[in-house]
Amino acid sequence: MRILSVVGARPQFIKAAPLSRKLRKAHQEILLHTGQHYDYELSQAFFEELGLPSPDYHLGVGSGTHARQTARMLTGIEKALLAEKPDLVLVYGDTNSTLAGALTAAKLQIPVAHVEAGMRSFDLTMPEEINRVLTDHVSTLLFCPTPTAVRNLGKEGIEKGVHLVGDVMVDALQEGLRLAEKRSNILNRLSLAPKSYLLATLHRAGNTDDPGTLSSILKAFNSLDEPVIVPLHPRTRKAMKAFGLKVKSHVRVLNPVPYLDNLTLERNARLILTDSGGMQKEAYLLGVPCLTLRRETEWVETVEAGWNLLVGSDPSSIRQAVREFRPRGRRRPLFGGGDASDKIVKILSRTHESID
Repeated sequence: MRILSVVGARPQFIKAAPLSRKLRKAHQEILLHTGQHYDYELSQAFFEELGLPSPDYHLGVGSGTHARQTARMLTGIEKALLAEKPDLVLVYGDTNSTLAGALTAAKLQIPVAHVEAGMRSFDLTMPEEINRVLTDHVSTLLFCPTPTAVRNLGKEGIEKGVHLVGDVMVDALQEGLRLAEKRSNILNRLSLAPKSYLLATLHRAGNTDDPGTLSSILKAFNSLDEPVIVPLHPRTRKAMKAFGLKVKSHVRVLNPVPYLDNLTLERNARLILTDSGGMQKEAYLLGVPCLTLRRETEWVETVEAGWNLLVGSDPSSIRQAVREFRPRGRRRPLFGGGDASDKIVKILSRTHESID
């Protein structure tokens, strides 16, 4: 089977790494990078660290409004699909790259497989929610990470082609931790002791593009009594500069860090504060308490399990949670056992055989 995989952003590189290795043992994969993330730290560094093959296509779309960015992707992906004539297009997650890949393939009547299907925050003000809903509704194969995702699809009338496979990020995490043990020395470089700091990330438009919201979150960071390590997304850095926002010395702002360094920082943090869906999951898998800087999450299982708390952007709520939040309950294997990639490849192979 000829499969064209569409990636474009940091979370997709992480998810694609273990699946691509398994795919290429059974099928022909053509890798297309939209260039949605283009900084070295958010793009090429991940290809190098995770052993992803060089993209067969690199669209280089860069940044821009959602409409401009997605339009450039649609045009570039269409050219690649017409040239390659794949049997299936594989997309990951909830980014503009995901939506562009799915829409282009569906318009050309090429089957779409969506990895991480069925996730819902139920907040249509989030671009990611729009992307994931639309992608699911044009997909032929829907690979769900959790039973909740399967139920979400069922409520929308999507039952055909739905498969519960677990989360490929578990596969990636297991591989990444082994590599990080050997290669990452970021704690030494930053003179950090395990469990002596908080780790924070902030990148979603709802938090960064509104000066009041961003100011509130940074005010909370500035008021904390512990070191806060903040690998800063370029969007957030740009917004801070535009709004004239500063942080105190105990808030250590870094450039985006490579995946293995980020895993090391996550694993050794006392607490994680984030608006990232991927980091909510990684925190749970690593057994690190998480405060989500949003009022909703698509990863509701981590909240229900008592390891993740939604705190929004209010400084007093964040401060109180940092002081008082302690996980309750044992960590159940919510996201599968690390064999999602194997399950996906087997389903793809069976699907190909039934088509032939």
